[in-house]
Amino acid sequence: MRPILFLAAALTFAPPAAARDTLDRVVVLMRHGVRAPITGEAPADTKVDGAWPAWPVAPEVLTAHGAKAIAQLARYDRRWLSAKSCPTPGSVRIRTNTAERTIATGRAYADALAPSCKLPVDHNPDGQVAPLFEPLRAGATAFDADKAVAAITAYTGGVDALTDRHVDAIRTLDRVLGCGLPTGCSTPGPATLKPTRDRRGIELTGPIRSTSGTAQVILLQYAEGMPMAQVGFGRADAGAIRRIGTLHAALFDVFTRSPYMAAHQAGPLGHHMLATLTEATGPRLEMLVGHDTNVTALGAALGVDLDAPGFARNDVAPGGALVLKRWHGRRGRYVTVSYRVQPLEAIRSGAATVVETPIAIPGCGIRCPLDRFDKLLRARLAPVGAG
Repeated sequence: MRPILFLAAALTFAPPAAARDTLDRVVVLMRHGVRAPITGEAPADTKVDGAWPAWPVAPEVLTAHGAKAIAQLARYDRRWLSAKSCPTPGSVRIRTNTAERTIATGRAYADALAPSCKLPVDHNPDGQVAPLFEPLRAGATAFDADKAVAAITAYTGGVDALTDRHVDAIRTLDRVLGCGLPTGCSTPGPATLKPTRDRRGIELTGPIRSTSGTAQVILLQYAEGMPMAQVGFGRADAGAIRRIGTLHAALFDVFTRSPYMAAHQAGPLGHHMLATLTEATGPRLEMLVGHDTNVTALGAALGVDLDAPGFARNDVAPGGALVLKRWHGRRGRYVTVSYRVQPLEAIRSGAATVVETPIAIPGCGIRCPLDRFDKLLRARLAPVGAG
């Protein structure tokens, strides 16, 4: 489906719906904005020619540049409210995971969506796991780690086959890292996939595990607007960043995109979003701020891929979001789904550019009757509360 491109400052909107239909509810699942790398995201034993650049904030924390990009998205999303003043109480609901980067993203979004309105941003207390965003860790579903390993193996063809499909991207990453060793710049060891010790998740080792985080760190350097001499040690342009981004996307082939993993990883969020879409009364806009794993899992449960300018397929953009809209037309209520992002170049430059790509849902199309959408998605989600 061809994307629709907007300049956020222009405030023009052409929804993929019939002209006379009414948009009455929007439910959004968004990844947090640009953050500093997580400690160990690029493994400490990765060999490089050069020095990793310093970040202006602590590890894992949303940057000021990232917050500004989130504000651009919020100003675009404001048109969904049809309000020129502060939203009426209860018409906007914002909920985030407990990680600082998600809370800060929610706050930056709220303050730009409705300046001076002091919209609340809800989240669990620090240290309390949020089942919506971390369902495996919370034991929110009847997750079976052995079934998960079998399902991932069937979906990927096995971790060795997954590695083989990404050999060229690993070589590109080695050129960026510049260590010059014929054995490569990462020291991954063998590729393995097994249940975690507590059996609440799965554990991956090997080339995809060791390179995926490094690729994401280099993308974040570019998105942050660092000088090109500091992005990938001066050896990574936009094309290389997209190519190595396939390594980060490959991580989701393991952790979120097989039908079994998607059902459990997206279970609580998917059921929650369906409840918001189908309830008689509710917010006009609900914003859920989580992580790339959340967005890729929901995309997989919907049976769709996520594409955005500058990013590898299914490598979710900072601030990238799946948007579910409920419309009221002459034939009743229906749902449209879209992927709303800023292109990588816009995040880097600070440009007010937003791309929203309509997505056709397999088995239902672009305009999916609400009851059918509910049935289709619910069938692909694990029940909640069975863990």
